[in-house]
Amino acid sequence: MNTLDATLNFQEQALKLSGQRQEMVASNIANADTPNYQAVDLNFAQALQNVQSGHAPVTLTTTAPGHMAPLETSLTGTDSVVYSTASQPSLDGNTVDMDTQRAQFAEATMHYQAAFTFLNGQVKTIMSALQS
Repeated sequence: MNTLDATLNFQEQALKLSGQRQEMVASNIANADTPNYQAVDLNFAQALQNVQSGHAPVTLTTTAPGHMAPLETSLTGTDSVVYSTASQPSLDGNTVDMDTQRAQFAEATMHYQAAFTFLNGQVKTIMSALQS
């Protein structure tokens, strides 16, 4: 049963990380007009490797009274989060490039869908084997 659990766990973690990357990119898009906002992205391969090797997740803390508490802890480590450098620097210090963010969001969506499809296929295979 350990092999089955490990296989499903890998796909589950890949699905969660893909969702977190979508959230990061969506946050970048939402803050496209925020002065001094630094766009972030997720090094997906590094984050998945960290999760697989058992590194502790990052816990988020609030640093100001107006900040909302996080709903859940992130799976990503600090070494998996990458700050984007602007290809065309803006006068207000914002590093969000909307074309890049749209491409990254599409890529993150594709990764999420692929992870979901693989996980769904594995569950169907298991269900088929159990019913035989």
